[in-house]
Amino acid sequence: MPHHTPLITTIVGGLVLAFIFGSLAHRLRMPPLVGYLVAGIAVGPFTPGFVADVALAQELAEIGVILLMFGVGLHFSLKDLMSVKGIAIPGAIVQIGIATLLGMALAWAMDWTVGAGIVFGLALSVASTVVLLTALQERRLETTRRGRIAIGWLIVEDIAMVLALVLIPAFSGLLGGQGDALSGDALLKTLAITLGKVAAFVVVMLVVGRRVIPWTLERIADTGSRELFRLGVLAIALGFALGSAYVFGVSFALGAFFAGMILSESELSHRAAEESLPLRDAFAVLFFVSVGMLFDPSIVVREPLLVLATVFIIVIGKSIAAAAIVRAFGHPLSTALTVSASLAQIGEFSFILATLGLSLGLLPETGRDLILGGAIISILLNPLLFVALDRLKPWLEAREGGASAVAPDTSAATGIEGHVVLVGFGKVGHRIVMALLESGHQVVVIEDHAEVVEALNGDGIPALYGNGAAPGMMEAARIESARFLLVAIPDALEAGQIIEHARRINPDIEVIARAYTDAELAHLEKHGATHTVIGETEIARGMAQRVIDAMV
Repeated sequence: MPHHTPLITTIVGGLVLAFIFGSLAHRLRMPPLVGYLVAGIAVGPFTPGFVADVALAQELAEIGVILLMFGVGLHFSLKDLMSVKGIAIPGAIVQIGIATLLGMALAWAMDWTVGAGIVFGLALSVASTVVLLTALQERRLETTRRGRIAIGWLIVEDIAMVLALVLIPAFSGLLGGQGDALSGDALLKTLAITLGKVAAFVVVMLVVGRRVIPWTLERIADTGSRELFRLGVLAIALGFALGSAYVFGVSFALGAFFAGMILSESELSHRAAEESLPLRDAFAVLFFVSVGMLFDPSIVVREPLLVLATVFIIVIGKSIAAAAIVRAFGHPLSTALTVSASLAQIGEFSFILATLGLSLGLLPETGRDLILGGAIISILLNPLLFVALDRLKPWLEAREGGASAVAPDTSAATGIEGHVVLVGFGKVGHRIVMALLESGHQVVVIEDHAEVVEALNGDGIPALYGNGAAPGMMEAARIESARFLLVAIPDALEAGQIIEHARRINPDIEVIARAYTDAELAHLEKHGATHTVIGETEIARGMAQRVIDAMV
């Protein structure tokens, strides 16, 4: 058996160099993904030395996209998706239109054809799935209102690009590329077939998939084999992604997302997410390596002004458009900036569009190089945008609180004393409330989902709608007369601000918060948390205590 194969060398070379450069980037206090991209450039065809197989790297990267979208779907219910449709659908469509027009304007300045301008503009309009989700997950924003808007926006962009990939070849002849110019009837027929396939995919996944996917995983779980369960999770994620692409013509990412979203309704969703995490992370790294492999650094020297203009459209033009749209729909500035930062880069679909444009004779090779250059530079800049956003967070929340003309509704907590204030009514918060109510304690919930607050108040549980860190929310929950504050939200930065504000009002209050890492634990305790709970620590403590009690 030969010891040198393209698949093995591509995986090993990509992962080893990604580890080396990622570690170096981390030591230099830069995001590790910067190192992953540099590793890709190092093993790419445009730099000397070892050259990995670009085509294989792209296919491996696609597995990373599938697993990542499946994981997001596990934490993103259909209800979450529908809750942001009012902003995600029109917002994504308008933003795609603006970014495409900006790209067409730059193409016109370079004397390209209209067809080249459309392909170029569309490629600059769509954000990278992996980059967006990595940024949100690092800050645990995917379950927040801002995160759901960004993810919903991304799903709409994916569907729009699926349509574009079908329609561009049909219009190629008309736009000056290869192929015959189709008549109006033929174009309408092509569009109808594509929309019908997408609609059929959604119906099949929601009707058939909702029954088949959870039932299958539950039967596997009944075997008691962790190995089979892990294999079943991967089979569902990859199988539905591939099947959806071949049968309905949608993207792998969209098929995997819907499979995960349907499985999220099962009690096994948390275990499924845990089992798929290691492979998801490994293949996500290979995605960034594959992006680096496509980049020809000489484009920066050959066409510096065009590269700068392309990056400006992606990072500045798209961001301003997205922020303006979100603000126009009445959302706060912090949400607008989070969405705009999430979308200020391009990725997978951009490369697919560039390749399609080249094959049809619509896009010149310079256009492909500009798209790749814009992608890698925008991906490098994206973490810096989020760092800047993190630093602006206290100012943004103070500004939004001060500018708000609507004071929190205090009626829900009127006359309550010696109670528990809970911030966050997710899966953890729900269990907390049920346990406290069963033991006869009074609880006031602060939650930023209007429908959840309405349901809680309807059940006779005092609940306030709003962000716990916003000025006036602690006062509305009567924190000054409360005995305990429980902060169950996953965002440690926001939790720290809530605790600090509560401590100023009621210095003697007992504060219990949740954390995921030792760094978050230290951050929360620094801001005044009396007790901090880490899931793994509590599980270990509970299991050990049962043994100790039994042996006494």
